[in-house]
Amino acid sequence: MLYVITGPPASGKTTYAMARAKPSDIVIDYDRIAVALAGPGADSHGHDRVLKRVAHKARFAAIAEALDRLDETDVYLIHSMPAEHNMARYRSLDARVVTLDPGRQVVEARCRAERPQLLAVVGKWYAWHARQQAAPPAAAAAPAPATAPPGGGARPASRAW
Repeated sequence: MLYVITGPPASGKTTYAMARAKPSDIVIDYDRIAVALAGPGADSHGHDRVLKRVAHKARFAAIAEALDRLDETDVYLIHSMPAEHNMARYRSLDARVVTLDPGRQVVEARCRAERPQLLAVVGKWYAWHARQQAAPPAAAAAPAPATAPPGGGARPASRAW
């Protein structure tokens, strides 16, 4: 099963994936990839230009290989704002899309406290999410993503995930 986890920065995407994935599952998380590639003591969210490029290429390679292995393992793909062509591919693989959104105020407070460099991305994510919600009916034919309730609490597995 492919799980595509979307949400703004600091919404709990990594926490969600790590709480559900088994040791044999694949978790593809750009930030974790970048940290794995960076030297000791590197910031876990503020990456320089070269590291970003290498981490993105590693992520693309990991996604391609993992999607070919869905019959062998579950894949948790953290993809905050997937483009429509990515979503079409994920839908063709019967992905479960999980959108985590504890609310803009909560996200902005977390970013101010932990990752101020990502505050600008918060606005971009909410604009992207609004466009997704207003998509034309053809794009809306896919199942609606599961959304975590405000406040960040998770719904029981039998209801949403």
